[in-house]
Amino acid sequence: MDKQSRIYVAGHRGMVGGGVVRRLKALGYENIITRTRSELNLCDQAATKAFFEEQKPEIVIVAAARVGGIHANNTYPAEFIHENLASAHNCIHSAYEAGVKRLLFLGSSCIYPREAPQPMQEDCLLTGILEPTNEPYAIAKIAGLKLCQYYRKQYGVLFHSAMPTNLYGPGDNYHPENSHVLPALIRRFHEAKVDGLEEVVVWGSGKPMREFLHVDDLSEGLIHLLEIENPPDWVNVGYGSDVSIKELAETVKAVIGYEGRLTWDSSKPDGTMRKLMDNSKINATGWTPKIDLETGIRDAYEHFLKDTEAGAVRS
Repeated sequence: MDKQSRIYVAGHRGMVGGGVVRRLKALGYENIITRTRSELNLCDQAATKAFFEEQKPEIVIVAAARVGGIHANNTYPAEFIHENLASAHNCIHSAYEAGVKRLLFLGSSCIYPREAPQPMQEDCLLTGILEPTNEPYAIAKIAGLKLCQYYRKQYGVLFHSAMPTNLYGPGDNYHPENSHVLPALIRRFHEAKVDGLEEVVVWGSGKPMREFLHVDDLSEGLIHLLEIENPPDWVNVGYGSDVSIKELAETVKAVIGYEGRLTWDSSKPDGTMRKLMDNSKINATGWTPKIDLETGIRDAYEHFLKDTEAGAVRS
């Protein structure tokens, strides 16, 4: 990539898009194009087409998505599949029509089957049934990945995809109902500590295993992929090891300094029992993550406190 390249980062206000913009700026990229949702709704096909024709970006990173945890996916399945399908299609097709040189689409580890062999390799895609609790989101992400794959095959454009594992870090969503497990735990333990509560109740059994990657590691990995001349159609981007939700909760509890009881509500769903990514492909290109989980959680908590003080955390 040239430092003067016109780079459009879709979803720059989200955790991933924000991390990518920070990394690009730190590396000296100057022509970064961004739009808020009020300025450009990617679900609006005509508006998206007009934006690409006017701005003519050379490189596009599609980090825009409607995201959330198990509760959000179960509560808003129609919104999740519609918004993610529409934005992926509009962004990818408009980029092709506008002559974009290169596009990197962001997916998710949930595209792989619920019972996929562990760790999950890229070629296990579409070999089994998806996890029901996030199927709408997963289907939309699979569609975006396949759009990139087949546009590349038929039209010769360098459109490719990255499938991150569970992410956390600056800019995360800490909504009490619609957040993912790690930010939900950070908020819950913080509020319990502040309010002097004797107990924190966490959903599920604590037995499922999850892999977590700091968003700054991901951002570095994405830019690394954009610098590869002939990347795979899609590649996993993960940390390389996982922990149980119980271990995660205990680590968050220790980082925050909460001294009360931790109780598990086994009546609530666990979701997939294990989701570990096989990172062989991206590791073979020379990229590996650097931020360990405890260090990353400490960093995330520091940003949570700053955002809370600034009134940026939604209630």
